[in-house]
Amino acid sequence: MNDFYSIFSAYPLVEKASFRCDNPQLKDIWDVGWRTQRLCANETFFDCPYYEQLQYIGDSRIQALVSTYVSGDSRLIKNAISALHDSQLPFGITQSRFPCNRTQIITTFSLVWVTMVYDYWMLNDDPAFVQSMIPGMQETLNWFRNRIDSIGMLGPVEWWDFVDWVYSKGWDNGNPPAAHTGNSAILNLQYVYTLEKAAAVFEAFKMNNLATEYRNVAERIKNAVYDNCFDSNKGLIADSPEKSTYSQHANILAILTNAFPKTFDKAKILNTLLYDKELAQCTLYFKFYLFEALEKAGQANQFTAMLNPWKEMLDKGLTTFAETPDPTRSDCHAWSASPVYYCLSLVSGIKPASQGFATVRIEPNFGNLKNIDATMPHKLGAIHVKLQKDGTNHLSGEITLPADLNGVFIWNGVQRQLSGGKNEIDIMK
Repeated sequence: MNDFYSIFSAYPLVEKASFRCDNPQLKDIWDVGWRTQRLCANETFFDCPYYEQLQYIGDSRIQALVSTYVSGDSRLIKNAISALHDSQLPFGITQSRFPCNRTQIITTFSLVWVTMVYDYWMLNDDPAFVQSMIPGMQETLNWFRNRIDSIGMLGPVEWWDFVDWVYSKGWDNGNPPAAHTGNSAILNLQYVYTLEKAAAVFEAFKMNNLATEYRNVAERIKNAVYDNCFDSNKGLIADSPEKSTYSQHANILAILTNAFPKTFDKAKILNTLLYDKELAQCTLYFKFYLFEALEKAGQANQFTAMLNPWKEMLDKGLTTFAETPDPTRSDCHAWSASPVYYCLSLVSGIKPASQGFATVRIEPNFGNLKNIDATMPHKLGAIHVKLQKDGTNHLSGEITLPADLNGVFIWNGVQRQLSGGKNEIDIMK
């Protein structure tokens, strides 16, 4: 043998973002997560580089956020949204993956496609493209609306209603309890989650009546879910009105959609669902939504403590992140790269404060960290967050924004206006 070499081929994503902190294991998670994402992006996103290479919508939403936050390149995301729109079937919902020569329908992924449009709208100034997706968004939302039954919830939902690879009572091949018999709290609340995001897009395009109509549909479904599925003894939403099974998933979505009454303590609910092991547990895919719920419930500081599954994969020597905990089909699955996105959006706290990322909101969540040094690409330049926490009451450092970008900084209830250039941070509270 005279020579041996390999050639790496992938979409030309460039790692423009960075994340450093005083926990070196988070840097390892970042590196392995970004490698996983890189290997799952070529002419399209795909779920894994080995056995399938298909652009599934549930995977693609997470990949789109990771890619945008780390590279600043949204071309592959725009291509994905457009291709998946082209897969829409005559009766209103998209196929689960596209391009593909074999039709497969995962109804929940059609909802995720709508949320992908919302994400793109928030992160990119591309109103003409977003507006072109609105008729397709309406068709998907109306397909589900036509399945609302006499008690105000979605009845039976046909096809594959994949939510997560859960192996627990009532779950079947990723379908949650009651998905096919009707009145699944999980499917109803995912629909509400999507309706609320879609309504924000419609309102931005002066479709106020339509936005109000969909918000009203969402509110009625939330009330029906609470009335029929809330278990006062457990203080949780059951998976169905029969109240025979319970999951993290239903209650994560209930937190994200404000399905619990305002008087309820969301932090208490979240802690219950985190530590009650009798509940059906999220696997790596749905933990994306768990992390979002942490922030919604004011518990974002628990994020770093929730990364044990990723630490276990590192301990096993994986150099990419797997599809599910062992046994798994795929040792490289980009939906498991979600911690990379949350290192920037949740720990560093960098988020668009208005559509098109015209302004920025920075609200860091240190957890048990003492310092954060993060950079994220923006269309106007780089956003740099460098902060040091001394004890529980003192925060210092600087935030540097592109010259033409303004925003707001929030920490421990204290709010400061940010302007282009360097902003000194020194807060004692």
